[in-house]
Amino acid sequence: MTHRHEPPPAGAGTGAGAGTGYTGELAARLRAAGMARDRVAATVADVEAYLAESGTAAEAEFGPVDAFAAQLAGDGGPADPPEEAAEEWRWSAGTSVDERLLNEYGEQGWELVRVDAAGRFLSRRDRGGPQRWEYRKEMVLGDRAQVEARLAPDGWEACGTWVMYAWFKRPRAASVGPAADLAAVPPAPARKVFVTWRLYVALAAVALAVAAVVIFETVRAGDAGEGLSSASGTLLGGAVGALAVALPFVGYAAWRNRGGR
Repeated sequence: MTHRHEPPPAGAGTGAGAGTGYTGELAARLRAAGMARDRVAATVADVEAYLAESGTAAEAEFGPVDAFAAQLAGDGGPADPPEEAAEEWRWSAGTSVDERLLNEYGEQGWELVRVDAAGRFLSRRDRGGPQRWEYRKEMVLGDRAQVEARLAPDGWEACGTWVMYAWFKRPRAASVGPAADLAAVPPAPARKVFVTWRLYVALAAVALAVAAVVIFETVRAGDAGEGLSSASGTLLGGAVGALAVALPFVGYAAWRNRGGR
């Protein structure tokens, strides 16, 4: 209900019965305006309950039914502004930097909602009045309930798990109070992938391991001279194959990580 008049003295008006036809017409107009049926029913019940309590004629209380229906449906009259939708940002990061990045972007109002099956973070930020968040990551090996119980007294709430890791969040106000207010809201990040040098090292280590296995197996398969000669060719082929597999991924990751930290 968007407004209420003071009810008249007892006995005044024509009673709730006069509103029966009014509320039936009101319901029909609200449905025609596209209002959901359950919301129409709740609105009409609210109107009828008020009329029964006040003993007032419906039209005297709320005005012409067409104008009142338009006001309730949002087509006219004063109305509350619609809630602004939240921003969403899905991103991923290496395990060596994810906690730091969560806290960095938590300072910008990003709240971690969940971690999906691919290990990506789904974060949201209220456009109207975002608050700052802080995060911590724990390694969980079958004792998640115990970890949650240990952190709960300090206001930490579970917000995602992946493999052996669990992430927890709490409003920044829990630790710094009013200083947690977000004065300015930076634009949403353009990046969605955060890759560190450790990934490149890991890929290089895999390539070297593959090359070592190829050399060992080739040498073992023949005598030393033929084996080494064959190994050279096999090693070259194996290296080319490893690079063919690794370089597209490394190149893509580097491109997504351009301007990195």
